[in-house]
Amino acid sequence: MAKKRSRTDIIHDILLYVQSQRHGAKPTHVMYKANLSYTQLQKYFTELEAHKLIERQEAKDKETIHITPKGINYLVKIVEMKAFEETFRI
Repeated sequence: MAKKRSRTDIIHDILLYVQSQRHGAKPTHVMYKANLSYTQLQKYFTELEAHKLIERQEAKDKETIHITPKGINYLVKIVEMKAFEETFRI
């Protein structure tokens, strides 16, 4: 049986994809890449935006998601934490 992803894993997936998109990520693409439902995605977006890890931008009826410098720093810390866990097999 497959292990469920942790909240941290989901946030990692969201931030990593958003960071990879130079001109901002479309919400639908984030939803597919993070393997989330629309409702789940909106909850994560609300939380990440409240903590200023992402920002939403609207232009010509098109919403894009951008990672903030704080979000990049948070993503780096998640990657470091994952590497630490793998090193010590925790």
